[in-house]
Amino acid sequence: MSNNQKKPDKKLQAFTESKELKERMGHIKNKILILSGKGGVGKSTVAANVCVALAQEGNKVGLLDVDFHGPSIPALLDLEGQQLKADGRTLIPVDFTENIKVMSLGFLLQNSNDAVIWRGPMKTNVIKQLLTDVKWGDLGYLVIDFPPGTGDEPLSIAQFIPDSTGAIIVTTPQNLSLIDVRKSINFCKKVNVPVLGVIENMSGLVCPNCKTIINVFKTGGGETMAKEMGVTFLGRIPIDPLIVEASDSGKPFVHYYSETEAAKAFKKAIRPLLNTDNESKPEIVIHKEEDKTKALRIAIPVVEGHLSAHFGHCEEFAIYNVDIENKKIVSQESTPPPPHEPGVLPAWLSEKGVNMIIAGGMGSRAQQIFVEEGIQVVVGTPAEGSDEIIRAYLNGTLASGENICDH
Repeated sequence: MSNNQKKPDKKLQAFTESKELKERMGHIKNKILILSGKGGVGKSTVAANVCVALAQEGNKVGLLDVDFHGPSIPALLDLEGQQLKADGRTLIPVDFTENIKVMSLGFLLQNSNDAVIWRGPMKTNVIKQLLTDVKWGDLGYLVIDFPPGTGDEPLSIAQFIPDSTGAIIVTTPQNLSLIDVRKSINFCKKVNVPVLGVIENMSGLVCPNCKTIINVFKTGGGETMAKEMGVTFLGRIPIDPLIVEASDSGKPFVHYYSETEAAKAFKKAIRPLLNTDNESKPEIVIHKEEDKTKALRIAIPVVEGHLSAHFGHCEEFAIYNVDIENKKIVSQESTPPPPHEPGVLPAWLSEKGVNMIIAGGMGSRAQQIFVEEGIQVVVGTPAEGSDEIIRAYLNGTLASGENICDH
């Protein structure tokens, strides 16, 4: 780079991206996450059919597939081979119907058998790009389909869309699934994502001859777990051979086989999510771990009075008690951290009552440990003074750009 060429202003770039993200998401009334701690529970099938059911009620719906390593939404909706269009740097989602727009990494692969080999930071950057650069337009709902687990993808969405409507948790009845799915519910509570409810999928088999339901695995495990964890149980969906047929042929089950018992059970399960009045939120009981909307305790890693590029290399932590409702700093203290060892800082900050950390950079594993301690993480923040950062956060102008972690 010559001396006459200006280096890109990362602070300005981060602010611009943050503003664009908020503007794009501002056109979408409800953002629903479809999660499961266990693979193979039919999560993508649930996501696709939720979208169709919402659209049948007259809503405009977007479906975003962030299962980068196994994007199945194109196959479920018979959209394989579709090519994305672009308007400048803006991506145009694929129309499934007039009221359903779809975006998936599967549309960007030259071959559906290609393997996507990405680390956490790459996933985070692509997720932000899909939220910011896709021209969704005005939507009643954006439904987001995730890979199993509580890793980079759901953590990134929780950070980029802090005002999501909530998550539907998908499980199957057997204990092996329920153990992992409990982790998804705990994940939602710790990152302050409302749990809309639990769907127990594959709850019995519909006999193709007599139409009675046979309990192949067992039934009722999802409902019992939901009650134990204090979240809404949305209902049971039995296994129906027609679901497999519909999925393989790219036909949404609830539309093409609407008179079957399984389709009726599915529609009943998602009824609380349907918002036929676009001016109101879905009437559903939302459970949160605690009310964190009015008060927060925020920690900022600081070096020489400014944000440290990496949280583990700071001289001290500036810890603020803030009143979110009145946008005020209540109190502030500074304290040196303990010696930096893996896992020490999250536990130490948790003991101090911190429920959010704003950092310049942080590795994906460290972010996950913070989440497990119940601490929300914001990364990619410009290197400013801690007071400036807190005021920007309270005013909704904090720019959170690329994670600048060098680990």
